[in-house]
Amino acid sequence: MSEFLLEVKNLKKYFDTPKGKLHAVDDVSFSIKEGKTLGLVGESGCGKSTAGRVILRLLEATNGEIFYKGKNIRELKKNKMRELRKEMQIIFQDPFSSLDPRMTVSEIIEEPIKLNKIINDKEKRFERVLELMDLVGLSRRLMNTYPHELDGGRRQRIGIARALSLDTKFIVCDEPVSALDVSIQAQILNLMKELQQKLGLTYIFITHDLSVVNHFSDDIAVMYLGKLIEKAPAEELFSNPIHPYTKALLSAIPRPTLDRKVDKIILKGEITSPINPKDNCRFANRCNYVQDICKQTEPEFKEISPGHFSACHVFSDHLSGEFE
Repeated sequence: MSEFLLEVKNLKKYFDTPKGKLHAVDDVSFSIKEGKTLGLVGESGCGKSTAGRVILRLLEATNGEIFYKGKNIRELKKNKMRELRKEMQIIFQDPFSSLDPRMTVSEIIEEPIKLNKIINDKEKRFERVLELMDLVGLSRRLMNTYPHELDGGRRQRIGIARALSLDTKFIVCDEPVSALDVSIQAQILNLMKELQQKLGLTYIFITHDLSVVNHFSDDIAVMYLGKLIEKAPAEELFSNPIHPYTKALLSAIPRPTLDRKVDKIILKGEITSPINPKDNCRFANRCNYVQDICKQTEPEFKEISPGHFSACHVFSDHLSGEFE
């Protein structure tokens, strides 16, 4: 039995376009231990949300392997995958568009229980809905209200309750707080952390906000144009970033300080097209440290120090020291 709840190996997802193959997710590999959180970060369009959907088989992968509890779920047939989805859920970015506006709060939470025949007795289902509302901090008086009558924070609590209504072990959190006010973001993040500790949940936390993911994740993986370019424990990534793109992302985090000026790294140059990309470093056009080899050969995603992986020709050996 593997020590990891989830293992992703050489995962690829390509889309056909009039100009060729769009490499949305390209040869991505990582693993997550049970009860831990992997933060998946990067700019909009880097492929992080697509990766989350492919892992859950909401989108079918082009190639690669997805092991959940040691089983390759890409080999499972439709009925077996339906059973497994009771353990694998998703929380969407926009809580309003992910909820049926014609259903009340209680009906939305009850629906997965009813469809999957988890509890057939109507009264017991109702009791379970109330338990879930209590679990996520939703007042019982809201059970007959509709999503449009609630604020964003309460809507997202409905989404979380719905995700937990089955025998949930693993959740893909697709930017679950990006559409919320900052004060509400903190409440939802604290709730998700409490639920993880209480229920032993395992998360992939997808976001573009590094300041959020730092306090929520055990490990952080950075994506750029479909590729993983760095992965490390959260504290290690923030204290010792290797890849120039990771360094640029970290420099963009707002810091509440008046004592010193924080130098931001401004990325210039054009973004490489993800359609039929060449076999070179996809960040080369925007990198301040680019060398000839970067434009000729794709860097290997390799372990630099225990648990710290990076894909960079220039800085991967740690011999070049800190970024200037």
